[in-house]
Amino acid sequence: MRYSILDLSNVPEGRTAADAIANSVDLARHAEQWGYHRYWLAEHHNMEGIASAATAILIGHIAGATRSIRVGAGGIMLGNHMPLAVAEQFGTLATMYPNRIDLGLGRAPGGDMNVMRAMYRPGRDDFPTDVAQLQALLGPTRPGAPLRAIPGEATEVPLWILGSSLYGAQFAAQQGLPYAFASHFAPDALEDAFAVYRDRFQPSKQQATPHAMLAINVFAADTEQEARRLRSSMQQAFANLRSGNPGKLPAPVDDIEAVLGTQMTRAIDQALRVTACGTRDQVRDQIAALIEAHNPDEIILTGGIHDHTARLRSFELAADAVQSLTALAA
Repeated sequence: MRYSILDLSNVPEGRTAADAIANSVDLARHAEQWGYHRYWLAEHHNMEGIASAATAILIGHIAGATRSIRVGAGGIMLGNHMPLAVAEQFGTLATMYPNRIDLGLGRAPGGDMNVMRAMYRPGRDDFPTDVAQLQALLGPTRPGAPLRAIPGEATEVPLWILGSSLYGAQFAAQQGLPYAFASHFAPDALEDAFAVYRDRFQPSKQQATPHAMLAINVFAADTEQEARRLRSSMQQAFANLRSGNPGKLPAPVDDIEAVLGTQMTRAIDQALRVTACGTRDQVRDQIAALIEAHNPDEIILTGGIHDHTARLRSFELAADAVQSLTALAA
């Protein structure tokens, strides 16, 4: 079971975007040592608490600071960009870091209405056409073609489809592409999406068989109490986002219900229910249960933790937990 990291490059309260980027680089270096397979970053805009807006630039920075871990986008919001620009960016990355770059694609704007207006491309709202154009631009060399991505052509950068609904599952299946489901914050359609994807999958040049990735929030610590405290930062951040007041990643609290109230806490926990939280052994058991329930081909772990040292420890314990599952299976 391959295990990877999805990093939003969160900016903690009291810190800056520069701190967040430095923390992401440090986490990626450690993740490589701990056996993580991929390190993905997500495109978000106009958000004070997320430093990964220029996703391709940050991917290049992290790829240059590491040696072997795959680095990619989880994902690029394709509606915000022309396919040629994306092909050139990721073609350049793949040329600089061969066989290490992934390109996950999503349909959401990655921000609010202000972002949608600022990023709007007149006359273009056709995700399937954009994906097909990307595949052509990153595919085999086409001498004489009127439009070519240089660098880009012949790099065959692996494409992934990201989603939280049945549309993405259907499209990924039709195109024969790997599929990553956003179960870490929108798990309602998870079971149906995986079933649709696997039932309708059509083999392609890139992918002969279905390959589904499950996203899991992870908060691991040496004690269950500390893990729950670490989790409170993400609970607060998600509540702030839902309330229309996004900001930097809040500091943890001991009693989340005292801050959010019982009703809001329950609603947030329901949305974030694909979560493993606790000690190393508790996280191992919870991840094992999620794997048994959904049978993913790969898992990707994420988790907004305010203190960088605690975040490193959490992902270290999570890696050890997943490795122990592999050992048990063997």
